[in-house]
Amino acid sequence: MASTEVALGSAQLAGCMALSKSASWNQNEADWRLMLELGSGWGIQEADGTLSASTLVLPYGGRFAWIAMVLVLPEHRRKGYATRLLRLAVAELKRRGLTPVLDATPAGREVYRLEGFQDRWGFKRYAVARKPGLQKHECVRRLHESDWPALLEMDRAAFGGDREKLLRALSKRLCEAALVFEREGRIEGFLLGREGRESNQLGPLIARDGDVAQALLLEGLERAPVPLYLDVADHASRLAAGFQLQRPFTRMVHGGARAPGDERAVFLVAGPELG
Repeated sequence: MASTEVALGSAQLAGCMALSKSASWNQNEADWRLMLELGSGWGIQEADGTLSASTLVLPYGGRFAWIAMVLVLPEHRRKGYATRLLRLAVAELKRRGLTPVLDATPAGREVYRLEGFQDRWGFKRYAVARKPGLQKHECVRRLHESDWPALLEMDRAAFGGDREKLLRALSKRLCEAALVFEREGRIEGFLLGREGRESNQLGPLIARDGDVAQALLLEGLERAPVPLYLDVADHASRLAAGFQLQRPFTRMVHGGARAPGDERAVFLVAGPELG
């Protein structure tokens, strides 16, 4: 029996986790459940029931959708599985009138370029092993329910789409890192985080300027347990001073479209699988 395409759901969670582990990616079961709740996905299943490849799409509003978790088990690579599922995802999004967007690792970037994706901007992952022991800022506090309207408006402008469900879910994952910067009654930035399979992660961090972003990050580093990952936008590299560089990522958009949102307000990405 040949390999077959399957829709991803809760029945494939164990296989999805095996794919993450095989690539040394940080997603845990809560991440996979969240992504499947927000979007949909496809996999390739072998005759023995093994899930050998995956791809997800996460729609954010009515204009674009994220392509994520393009993974293949090491023993099944070079069979065209990743390209097969990527093309399926792109075709489905085009049918729905949504522009495909993704964050590419260096290994995947050339594959995506051949499939019509173009570079837009970059960020880099850093690892934090020890808390830097930094001072708190009087304008940074815990996220309150009443903050959501202002927070979501800021995020829509920065990210370019509606990801309320994602942000609300993240605010409950690493609660101590759900922070806002408020000055004179105005929300000027926010930070969220989540626990991961190998490390906790801080992000997204959206802010009006670098000083606000730094204040939020320092407080987040003080509150969140280490080890931590930070996906730092290239324009905000000063935030990563003293941390260990792991690898770069490139935000890519299919076709000639510009990247959604305003990258100048994005200081930490939520993660390459989430945007």
